[in-house]
Amino acid sequence: MPGVLVVDDEADMRLLVEAVIERANEGLSVVGLATTGAEAIAQWRDISPDVILLDQQMPDMTGLETAELILAERPDQRIILFSAFLDAEIHTRASELGILACLPKTELSRIPEALWRFGTD
Repeated sequence: MPGVLVVDDEADMRLLVEAVIERANEGLSVVGLATTGAEAIAQWRDISPDVILLDQQMPDMTGLETAELILAERPDQRIILFSAFLDAEIHTRASELGILACLPKTELSRIPEALWRFGTD
């Protein structure tokens, strides 16, 4: 059962994403919630989630910066970037870092499918 760490600085978005994942009831499980990049890294080290659903725009560091630090320690960590701000430059950088997918926040309903597709072996 894939365990997901959800990282977003907006409380209502974290709750909404968690609800979408839980409601899909496809064996997915939210194992942690984080509000900043630093908090995401700390929780990631503590809980070792299967996949991280990571917002790009956060107050302390971007999702790309957070992913870069995590992937430097564990290159095989599965990360999906989830943001309202996805342009060609972000897509390119995400791909270079090894982020598996970029999902726009307008496509909440695609989260469970993406987690299954990219969050499991």
